[in-house]
Amino acid sequence: MSEIKPRFRTIDGLSVRYAESDGPHETEALLLSPWPESLYAFDASWSRLAEHARLIAVDLPGFGHSELREELLSPQAMGEFVVRIADELGLAKPHVVGPDVGTSAALFAAARHPGRFATVTVGSGGTSVPLNLGGVLDEWVRAADLAPYRAMGPKDIVTFALATIEGYELPEVVREDYLAAYRGQRFVDQMPYVRAYPTELPILGELLPGIETPVQIIAGGKDPVVPVANAEYLHERLPHSKLDVLDAGHFTWEEAAADYARVITGWWRANI
Repeated sequence: MSEIKPRFRTIDGLSVRYAESDGPHETEALLLSPWPESLYAFDASWSRLAEHARLIAVDLPGFGHSELREELLSPQAMGEFVVRIADELGLAKPHVVGPDVGTSAALFAAARHPGRFATVTVGSGGTSVPLNLGGVLDEWVRAADLAPYRAMGPKDIVTFALATIEGYELPEVVREDYLAAYRGQRFVDQMPYVRAYPTELPILGELLPGIETPVQIIAGGKDPVVPVANAEYLHERLPHSKLDVLDAGHFTWEEAAADYARVITGWWRANI
């Protein structure tokens, strides 16, 4: 049985799904869902993280089970919405954990809103300029036509992605939640977010040296779709950053959940 109990809240006219941990904590953390998963991606690390902070996990607009709005499907726009989420939920200065698609959004938010977050933890998301992506993610970003993907069943695409998770068997409730989040054409409708990388990552690259927020970068040493070079790119440019490379593939938060939580909570303690 998962400790995560999702609910919905309207933020800026959108139905946004989120979940909170039990018990009071002075420290607060905002966890952003990766793609193509949902806030249940933190199921494997939830109890460990919850020992150190009050957790609020969210499905970003358009991802997981949150309502989609087309104009938010870019890292810059999503970064602004992350700040709006924190404001709406009354999070004064939370730690932000944004793996995968949350990486670029969280970094844009930190760059454009100095001092808004205590720390940011990112990784497994495309950031390098020029682009350095692999496998299907590179194909999704560069595809001239999305028609072939629209012809595929959403379960085929999501099941293929989840099959690359190594050394961790998804609990049935988690797997079913992921699959339910991408029924219909929803998966393809989200592709504009990563297809904005060629335009938006160069803008982010210019902003990185000015980010004063402490940034923890976590990468999977065996990640086939977002090579470690992306994490190294960030580490070289962010003035207050730390890089940890885990013995895992792309889904570090599930494949190496104990190490993932250990690195994050250590970062929180070091930056109270």
